[in-house]
Amino acid sequence: MGLIYSDQPAERLEAFFDAGRIAPLPHAPGINRELFARSHTVAMMGVEPIEEALRSGCGVILTGRASDTALFAAVPHMRGADPGLTWHMAKTVECGAACAVPPSANGLLVHLRDDHFDVTTLAEDSRLTPRSVAAHTLYENADPFRMVEPSGILDTTEATYEAVDERTVRVRGARFIAADGYTNKLEGAELVGHQTVIVGGVRDHVVIRHLPDLVPFAKKYFADKILDVFGGEVDPADVDIDFRLYGDGAVLAVAEPEPLRPRELGVLITVTAPDQATAHAVATFVAHVGSHLPIPEYDGLVSTLAYPFSPPETDRGPLYRFTLNHVVTGVTPTELFRTVTEEV
Repeated sequence: MGLIYSDQPAERLEAFFDAGRIAPLPHAPGINRELFARSHTVAMMGVEPIEEALRSGCGVILTGRASDTALFAAVPHMRGADPGLTWHMAKTVECGAACAVPPSANGLLVHLRDDHFDVTTLAEDSRLTPRSVAAHTLYENADPFRMVEPSGILDTTEATYEAVDERTVRVRGARFIAADGYTNKLEGAELVGHQTVIVGGVRDHVVIRHLPDLVPFAKKYFADKILDVFGGEVDPADVDIDFRLYGDGAVLAVAEPEPLRPRELGVLITVTAPDQATAHAVATFVAHVGSHLPIPEYDGLVSTLAYPFSPPETDRGPLYRFTLNHVVTGVTPTELFRTVTEEV
C-alpha cells in the first residue's frame, strides 16, 4: 500500500516564497512569509506521484490532496492512452453518476478507446444523455471548455457527445495542451477563532419589519455588554456577532433583484471569538437579549425570536479560513510529495 503525503513544511514554502516561486491565481488573497508558519498547507498532486507508486508495485494507494481527475487519469495516462481523452474521461467520472439523469452517488463505467470513450451509468433507473454528460464540464469550473491540471490544460472545445443507448454516451474530440512549466496548486487554512451559533425564528410581521433596524442596535448593545461582563478583558472588536435573516436576503444579501416581503424568517446568529469559552459566554446573553428585543410599536416586554433548542447556544468549535489560492512554479511533478509504502 502506498501512502502519498501532500502536506508542505513551512520551511519549504518560505524558501519558495523568498525565491519568488509562489504565484497567485486569479482572486488570490495577498500573502506574506509569516503566513506559512501559522497555517496548514497542502499541495495538489497530479498523476505523476500516483503513477510512481503504481510502478513501484503498490496495489492500493491512499493520497493526500490530489486533483480529482488525477485519481482516474493515472492508470490510462501511465499506459499511454490519448491524453485528451484520458483527462476528459477522468473529468466525466470524477463525481460518479452525478452526470446521470437523475443524478446519484452511484458509479460509472468507462471504456476508453483510441479515438473515443464510452461512459455508462451503473445506477438503476438512471440514464445518460449527451447533454447531461457535457454539462458536467461546467461543474466546479470557471470555464466550461478549459480545465487546468498541474501538467497542462484539458480543452473540450471540439468535444462531441453521442448517445449510444439510454445508459451510454460516446465522447470524442477533447485535447490536452501541455503546460510550458509544471506547477502545483497550494491550498492552506489557518485558525481564526471559535464559534457558537444560535438558530431562531420569527413570524410576527411587526418584528420582521423592525429587524433591519434592531440588528445594528443589538450589536451596539452587545459590544457594551462584552466590556461590562468581561471587565474590559475582552475587546469587543475581537468578537464578531453576525445575524443572517433567512427569507430576507441571507443568501444573496444586497443582490436581491426585488424587495422581499417575508411572512416568516429564520435567524442565524453566529458568535466568533478567540476561544470557545468566550464565544459561548457571549452567545448566552446574545440569545437572551435577542429573544426580547425592544419593538417600538409594542408596550412592555415582548418575545421576538423563538428558539427550537434549549439551551439555544450550540458550540461549533474552531473556525478556519482559506489562506492560499496560489501555485508553486518550477517544480518537478513529484518533488513536493512524500510516498511511504506498507505491507498489508
